[in-house]
This record gives sequence, C-alpha cells and structure tokens, in this order.
Amino acid sequence: MNAASLRIAFFTECYHPIVNGIVAAVDGLAGALRARGHSVAMFTPRFPATSAGEEVQIYRMPSLPLPMPTDYRLTLPVVARRNRLTVLARCSLIHTHSPFITGWMGAHYARRFGVPLVFTYHTRLDRYAHYAPIDPDVARRLAAILTRTYANAADAVTVPTRDIESQLRAVGVTARIEVIPSGIALERFACAEATQSGRARLGGNGPGLRLLTVSRLAQEKNLSLLLSMLSRLPDDVTLAFAGDGPERERLEAAAHAAGLARRARFLGEVASEELPELYASADAFVFSSTSETQGLVLVEAMAAGLPVVAVEAPQTREVTKGAARLCPGDAQAMAAAVWSVAGDGEEGRRLREQGRCAAQEYELTRIAGRVERLYRELRREPLAPAAG
Repeated sequence: MNAASLRIAFFTECYHPIVNGIVAAVDGLAGALRARGHSVAMFTPRFPATSAGEEVQIYRMPSLPLPMPTDYRLTLPVVARRNRLTVLARCSLIHTHSPFITGWMGAHYARRFGVPLVFTYHTRLDRYAHYAPIDPDVARRLAAILTRTYANAADAVTVPTRDIESQLRAVGVTARIEVIPSGIALERFACAEATQSGRARLGGNGPGLRLLTVSRLAQEKNLSLLLSMLSRLPDDVTLAFAGDGPERERLEAAAHAAGLARRARFLGEVASEELPELYASADAFVFSSTSETQGLVLVEAMAAGLPVVAVEAPQTREVTKGAARLCPGDAQAMAAAVWSVAGDGEEGRRLREQGRCAAQEYELTRIAGRVERLYRELRREPLAPAAG
C-alpha cells in the first residue's frame, strides 16, 4: 500500500446476504475505493447464512434475531480483539452507514483511535415507523432524535440529494453535510442489450409492453399502486417485480384477486449481474416509492436507456433531472404516462436520450473520487491522483 493510500473501515448494519439498495451502494463504493488503491474493511453483523473464513476484508460481529419477522439482525457490540488491533487501530478513517448499534460502534472506534467519522444517511427512518412495535407517531419522533444525535456526532454526513439535506436540517442536524449520491458501474447498464430470454422473464415475447420495477417488496414502497396501474392498461401489458420482501405474498394475492395473476410477474431476488439484461429488455421502468433518499434503481434504469415513469417526489425529481415522466400517485395518471412514453414515440425517445445523459453524473468512479476528496479534507491531506 503506497503512502497516499487510505485504510478505511465501513460499519454497516445492512450487508450480504441481504439484497437491497443500501447493500448495492455500500458494495459499489467499497469496490470503487479499492480500485483507487485504498483498503476498505467491512464491519457488519453475522447472519445465519454466512460462515467464517469465506470473506476477505469482511469482519462479522455477533448478532441476534430481532423480535419481529425480518432478515435484519441485532448487532452485539463486540469486535474481536485482533480486529481492533490489526484493523481499526490502523485505519485512517471510519465511514458508517447506519445510526443503529453498528453505527455507534463505528463512532466509538473513530473517537477511540482519533480518526474522522463520516456517516452516510441512506434511509428515511420516519418512513419505516410502521415496523416499530410502538405507536408510529412515537416511533417517528424517536427516529428524528436518533438521526439528529447520530448525525451531529459525525465529522461529516453525506446525503444523496439536496432535498434530504433540507430534511436533516429540519430535524436539527448541524454537522457538515455533503451532497454525494450513490453511484453505479455505468458501463454495465449502458452496454446491456435486450434479449429474448429477458423479454420472456418480463412476460413473454409478444407485442405487448413489458414493464419493470426493481424494489424490495415492502409496504413503504407503495407497490399496490403499480397493480392498480396495470389493471388500467391493455391486457397484453405485463409488469415484472424484480425483488422480494415481506409484502410479496400479499401483493401476489392482490394480483390474483384483481385478475392480474398472468400479467403481474413476481421474479423474486434477481442477481445483480442479471439486472442489466432485464432493464434493457423492458419497454419502461415504473417507480412508485416516495420514501427513498435517492432510488438507485432509477439511475440504473436511466443508464440502461429505459424511459422512467415515477410518482412525483422531490428527491425523485432531483435524481432524474427532467429525464423521467413524473406524475401524481394515481393509478390512472401512471397508466396514461406509461402509455405515452413506452415504445418508439417522440416522448419515449426523448426520455431515453436524456436519461442516459443524466445517469452520467452517477458514474461510480466519479462518485468515489468525491468521497475520497471528502476523506482527505477531513484528514487535512492533499487529494491523491486517481489510480490508473
């Protein structure tokens, strides 16, 4: 490792085998930083599906199941002594991706070893209050207190959009905030091509439109709206849900009850290497969530050249930069928008072209460079030249 290289420790509550946008963002940033010549060690809970000795630079901490039906784990605040001495005591900086126990562990070690602490705000905790075993209003107030307290303990907070920065300021965050979105490996999506097998997974190779959404199947994602939208489109239009989650069974039952069982395709978890082909094989991407801090899948869809139809939300407007058809959270409005942008019409061509341009801003190496610049500013170091 050369003198300009940094030793970075990531602390994240959410990591493999979980599959979601946070894991994709954390993995992407870690990989891009390593490509720039830095060391990134991952501290994360141990899951039943993981085993010791099979991962490099990933340090699993003991964990317990949570008292609710979820794949997430309760981290026990224990880091093996050898990892404290050989990894954390030598790190240049600690970057946390959660304000829960794992995040507080990262904050503790940053202070203990006298290195800067960066916190990335990935999740609007107030939008997940329905999962808490207490009154939702109380849960939202507690989420605001936790967010404010943890963010203000950091030397810098990164957020993906200006809208999220404003929300943090509104709950009392006074720490330094930098707007740095999560990035993607642009080439993977920009070079993807439609295939017959991809079309078949989305609903067949007939003439009807093939719509795609990529999402965790959960209440906060507002996915019932997409089923209502589908019911207002012609019978040869299909919609594929790529992803899994606690709402899958309910959504499948709702599709069956509405007579959409043949047209609503539930693909389950899709491997990351298979996603570019799915995007490229679809006619339009639909997005119903208003609970995101960014919505990384929006960037992936735009990079793949898909016209995007999304429910209006400030952060979605900011991410898509005019390259998406935004509409109210109304099934008929979404159906009309899909019909106007899918296919080879002028509006669809415009969105495809503008989407590809907008996605350039999220190229992963560019994002990693901005993160590195922040790291070095906090350490009062000059910016090292990019690797390669």
